[in-house]
Amino acid sequence: MRQTTTKLKAALGGLTLIAAAALPMASTPATAVPTVPAVSAEAAAAAKPVPTLGYSTQAVRTLTIDFQYQQTGYWCGPAATRIALSARIAPPSQQQLANELPTTTNGTDWIGQVTRVLNNHLGTGWYETKEMPNDPPTQAQRDLLWRDVTLDIDNNYPIVANIVAPASNHPPGYPNYTIYHYFTVIGYDSSDMTVLIADPAGFAPTATYWLTFNQLATLIPPKGYSA
Repeated sequence: MRQTTTKLKAALGGLTLIAAAALPMASTPATAVPTVPAVSAEAAAAAKPVPTLGYSTQAVRTLTIDFQYQQTGYWCGPAATRIALSARIAPPSQQQLANELPTTTNGTDWIGQVTRVLNNHLGTGWYETKEMPNDPPTQAQRDLLWRDVTLDIDNNYPIVANIVAPASNHPPGYPNYTIYHYFTVIGYDSSDMTVLIADPAGFAPTATYWLTFNQLATLIPPKGYSA
């Protein structure tokens, strides 16, 4: 291959010399076409404007919530649970929910605690605990998650997700280390498979932001979600 390339260059060089002798040089040198950096799907999602809460079209649905940032560094579970409840009822305080879950200085141990508290307050039995132990998730787990997102949001039930976000897979604004966290899914856009997040941590520049569904699906394992 190297010899063929050398021969081709030599042949082209000969043609160039002949052409240079017969024709005048071009007065304007060729200009390189600038390259545009590719924008990742995650960056594009994070840059999407957030519509008014309670917004609904054929493809987009967002829920109306009462948002609060978490009041301690370990109350993301109570705060995310409160956000979910606020779509349907006047929610309890984060302190009350921290007591009910229960949440300690080590956080909220398991997503099943959130499921129990959601159902206790709503009395509907809607929520179930969905485990996602496979990392990366299986296609069946992805399909179930998308079904749960659309079904729950369409019925005015936000989803509470327990996530593990390593430095290589962060939502916008997260610090550069692994974050164990809870946040709430409050909307979706089926036209580009994105989900709207209400994040009580305060890492992102805004309280709510879009993630790709693919990123959501990779953030949850090996934890789970209430839907």
